[in-house]
Amino acid sequence: MLSRRHFLGRATAIGCSLAASPLLTPVTLASAPWDTRLVVIILRGGMDGLDVVRPVGDPAFAALRPTLNAGDAGLDLDGFFALHPALVPLMPLWQREELGFVHAVSTPYRDKRSHFDGQDILEAGTDTFAGAVRDGWLNRMLQLVPEIQADTAYAIGTNDIHVLKGAAPVANWAPDANLRISPQALRLAQMVMEDDAAMHAALAEAQMLSEGAVNKRVKGNVERQIASFAASRLRANARVAAFSVQGWDTHLRQSRSLPRSLGRLADTILTLKNDLGAEVWGKTAVVALTEFGRTAYENGTGGTDHGTAGLMVMAGGAIRGGRVYGRWPGLGSADLYQERDLMPTGDVRAPVAWIMRGLTGIDESALERDVFPGLDMGGEMHLLR
Repeated sequence: MLSRRHFLGRATAIGCSLAASPLLTPVTLASAPWDTRLVVIILRGGMDGLDVVRPVGDPAFAALRPTLNAGDAGLDLDGFFALHPALVPLMPLWQREELGFVHAVSTPYRDKRSHFDGQDILEAGTDTFAGAVRDGWLNRMLQLVPEIQADTAYAIGTNDIHVLKGAAPVANWAPDANLRISPQALRLAQMVMEDDAAMHAALAEAQMLSEGAVNKRVKGNVERQIASFAASRLRANARVAAFSVQGWDTHLRQSRSLPRSLGRLADTILTLKNDLGAEVWGKTAVVALTEFGRTAYENGTGGTDHGTAGLMVMAGGAIRGGRVYGRWPGLGSADLYQERDLMPTGDVRAPVAWIMRGLTGIDESALERDVFPGLDMGGEMHLLR
């Protein structure tokens, strides 16, 4: 165990560079008076759910993506959906019903398709920008529980996980890294480039190419470090963890970049499972969420652009996995949202709320009113064992 003084001393040397952007987000944890565990992973950049869990049984799918569909068809899940080959390490979890998905879901965010607005809506958990909600839905959940206590706090790194930002006490930790420019400078560059397709694609490509160099400079795989640290705390007093995995903005050469991101996600989930141990993993739910999906059509550079509906990933011994949840809208031209995106048929907040309900016992009305204002949870989704 490293001392707080040691961590704070190292913090003075921490900055960031574009190449190191996957390291910017700390892991955030909070303890709670229940025995189950919840891990929330934010997939920043807009994950292409149509490539991760492929609707190969939809007759319109192949024609929408002639280049992206030219390779391996994927791993059959249920006769209709197939899993991206890069997630083959997770197939044993699927077979043990510890891995599942919710397809065609989105936040209430629509039309502008900005990463920054989309992530703000996702982490605030609201259905609108109105009211300028400053805290995150996971923190608001903790505010409903009496006598919440944080783990020991380590104020290291400069980025927050906004989903856990708020009045309830939480602890923060980030892996050590040799970084050079601030996260604020990186965010500014991303915002400037977002409306220019060529510059945006170039930035995404630079981030992808930098990952190998980053992992050489930093001891071990960063996501594994984060997952391992989270698991160590979740085995002790912590009951909630949140962190992010970046690299999902696949405007070009998606067949090259997406497998790398999926490999990091698989490493993260398997590290959590292995480091938590069978007993704790058996009462853990992991949910991975993204700000929006991507276009149903591939673009001219072998990638996909910002879309609407996407995919939620679930894992853990507490999850009722081995199935793809959600109402499939179809991919015919008349079925697409604005004739370009997968149509949302569900609010991604609803499955998260049902998982929280099952893990914590918080009342549905409180989840709809306080945690996810404006949400109608609908009928029980039976996502937990």
